Amino acid sequence: MTPDPTTTTAPPASAPRVAGPAATPVRVGDGGPARGGFASASVPRHLARGALGFGALAGSLALLPVVGVASLLLAPVGLVALRGCPMCWAIGLAETVSAGRLRRSCTEGRCELTRAGRH
Repeated sequence: MTPDPTTTTAPPASAPRVAGPAATPVRVGDGGPARGGFASASVPRHLARGALGFGALAGSLALLPVVGVASLLLAPVGLVALRGCPMCWAIGLAETVSAGRLRRSCTEGRCELTRAGRH
């Protein structure tokens, strides 16, 4: 019986190889300010997004007795401003503040976090 040609157990030849723990040092932030997936362009912009997001979420609940169920339309606005959840916003704040200021260096299975200006 021949194996099904649509399934394979080996990775394709074009798959990238991942280096082991003895790989060369990896530095994050060498090419300018590196930002994570949740970071904003600046801290004031991120704080403005947080004020809008948390304000809209709080307003959606606070206005519920006054406006009724229509106030819940503010909740999606708040979630979009926070990029999904309050924790995502908090992670983004940490990434925005540390962008370009921290450097991670990993060699021989050991990682170290240092300030970008120091060696």
